[in-house]
Amino acid sequence: MSRHRASETRRREADRTELIERLTQLLPETGVLEPVPGMRLRRESDQTELGHGTSFPSFCVIAQGAKELRLGDRRFTYDVDSYLIASNTLPFASRVAEATADRPYLGVVITLDPALVSAVIADSGLEASARISEVTGMDTAPLDDDLLDAVLRLVRLCDSPETIGVLAPLIQREIIFRLLIGGQGDRVRQIAAMGEGSRIAEAIVRMRRDFAEPLRIEALAADLGMSVSSFHHRFKEATAMSPLQFHKQLRLQEARRLMLGEQLDATTAGSRVGYADMAYFNRDYKRLFGAPPIRDVHRLRQTSTETTAVNV
Repeated sequence: MSRHRASETRRREADRTELIERLTQLLPETGVLEPVPGMRLRRESDQTELGHGTSFPSFCVIAQGAKELRLGDRRFTYDVDSYLIASNTLPFASRVAEATADRPYLGVVITLDPALVSAVIADSGLEASARISEVTGMDTAPLDDDLLDAVLRLVRLCDSPETIGVLAPLIQREIIFRLLIGGQGDRVRQIAAMGEGSRIAEAIVRMRRDFAEPLRIEALAADLGMSVSSFHHRFKEATAMSPLQFHKQLRLQEARRLMLGEQLDATTAGSRVGYADMAYFNRDYKRLFGAPPIRDVHRLRQTSTETTAVNV
């Protein structure tokens, strides 16, 4: 190993060790903390069951442990050597795959605001990419030393609250720039495009707003100025799901939320999200969550492991 390579390895290990120590101090027990606006920290002392939620544009790093994610038919994991980018609001499922009491799972999620991403693109003079409509809205990539260092410097600010307001935005811009020039650049550019009225983004907004209504794909595609085949193709590229799969998952996640949060019975919750036939509702619910509505909700109330947003 060359002297330069050995130096880089020592720096990486030192940064990771410090990040683990700082996250452990900030989160001495299992839980979630948001010490800096736009940054969320999470600790888990054991593996978790599969939880369903909705992603948001974010950059996610694991300091210790590993995570499994499912997006449509895709399944992938990431750990301390990789990071996750989510560029859109997508229904997904995830679980902490590696965690123990002695080596707890420790993760950092940094929100990627579309307006800020657009500003960094403009300020840095980076060129637009023709591929942004072809990338899926969530994926992983190797974590390089400079990104790890930037995340560590952002976490360090938790010890200096008087400087957070000035320095945190600068480091967040640096992180966005480094992501843009890295292997996930097209996916980060997609965040800016989604904020500027992309047709697929508009379709997602409508489907989230009108999830209880029947999905009329032909009318939606026509409103967006797209053919049905083009709409299907572009939608699945961006979400890893067909429009019907996406719409169904939105309905079922909302029904689950209604039963958990508003104490509705399964029949009322299913009807509220647009199911006229309870047999279909029970079948679809069991297929997505692994158990019928009543049994699933009872289990969740006992374990309290359900996720409502993307957490690394």
